[in-house]
Amino acid sequence: MATRVLIVDDSGFFRRRIKEMLSEDRALEVVGEAADGRQAIEEVLRLKPDVVTMDIEMPVLDGISAVREIMKQRPTPVLMFSSLTFDGARATLDALEAGAVDFLPKRFSDISANAETARKRLQEQVKAVGGGPRMAARGASAPAQPERSRAARVPPRPEPRPDTQAAPGARPSRRGPGLRDLDLVVIGASTGGPVALQKVLTELPADFPLPLLIVQHMPANFTSAFAQRVNGMCRLEVREAADGDTLEPGVALLAPGGVHMGIRRRGGALGVYTIEPQEGQFYKPSVDVAFTEAANTCGGRVLGIVMTGMGADGCRGAEDIKRRQGHVWSQDEATSVIYGMPGAVAKAGLTDREMAVTEIGGALARLS
Repeated sequence: MATRVLIVDDSGFFRRRIKEMLSEDRALEVVGEAADGRQAIEEVLRLKPDVVTMDIEMPVLDGISAVREIMKQRPTPVLMFSSLTFDGARATLDALEAGAVDFLPKRFSDISANAETARKRLQEQVKAVGGGPRMAARGASAPAQPERSRAARVPPRPEPRPDTQAAPGARPSRRGPGLRDLDLVVIGASTGGPVALQKVLTELPADFPLPLLIVQHMPANFTSAFAQRVNGMCRLEVREAADGDTLEPGVALLAPGGVHMGIRRRGGALGVYTIEPQEGQFYKPSVDVAFTEAANTCGGRVLGIVMTGMGADGCRGAEDIKRRQGHVWSQDEATSVIYGMPGAVAKAGLTDREMAVTEIGGALARLS
C-alpha cells in the first residue's frame, strides 16, 4: 500500500515540483495540497495522510504553529522543508521540538531541475518517516527537558534487553563498562536525533567525567544552531567542534555539518580534527567515520551509542569498536522515530545493551 502524502507550501511552483518528484515513486501517493498552515490542519483531519511535507514560513498560519496543532489533533509524521541559513536552522529546530520528525533543505536548485540526488533523498525520507511506528509510540518525538510541562508521547518503558552476542571475533561484554574502562563516549543519530539527544544530554551532570563526541546528521549551519540550543538546556557544556579542539570531561562536542570528525592523541590528550568527505559519501558527518576513528585511537576504551535514524550509518563503525573490545549501546525500537541505524546495529549482534531513549542519559550518568 502506497504512503499517502499531503504537501503544504504557499508556493504553487514548489508544491507542483514536490508532487512530480514524489509521484515518480509508485510507493508514494500525493493525496492533497495546502497553501498555508490552517489549510494543512484541515486537510490532515479530512485526508488522514501518512506523511505531511511542511514549509515553515507561510501566510495565515506558519508551519511551526501548524505542526503543534497537528500533534494535538491528529499526530502525523511531518517532514519540514527548511532554508540553509542560521535563522532557518533555528526555526527548523523549533519545528522538531513541536513534533516534526525530520527536515530537508529547501533549495531552488534541487526542485527547479531534475536533481537525481535530491529526488531520491526526498522519496526515501518520505517513505522512511511514513513507514515508522505510529506517532503515539514515538518517545523521541516528545520535547526534551527542561520543557517538562508538555506531555511526552512515550509508551510504558520496556525493560532493557539483555546483552546480545558480540560481533564475530569480538569478545562479548559480560558486564557494562565502568569509568576506568573508558576514555570517550561517541553518540550517533539521524532522524529524530535532535530531540532524542536533548533527552540524553540534559540527564548528564556538569562534572560528567568523560568527554563526549556527538555526530548528528545535519547541514553546516544547523549544527551550530543545534549546539547553542542544547548548551542552553544542559548542565554540561555543549558546543560545535572545531578543528584541533581537545576532548575534555564534562564537554560534549558536536561534529560540524559537512565534514567528518577524526580523533587523535596529542601529548596524551584526545583531540578532534576535520576530515573532508570523499565524493559520493552521503552522511556528512558520518557516525561510521567517528566510531572507527575512536576505535583506532582509543582501542577498546570507547563507548559508542547508536540512536534513532534512517539508514545504517554507525553499523560498520560499531563493528570496529567491538573488534577492539569496546562497548556499544543502542536505542530501542519502541522509542526510535526510525529504527534504521540502531536496528542495523542490533540485528548485526553488535549492541551490548539496547534501551529506551529515556534510559540512556541515566545509564551514562550512573557509570562508575
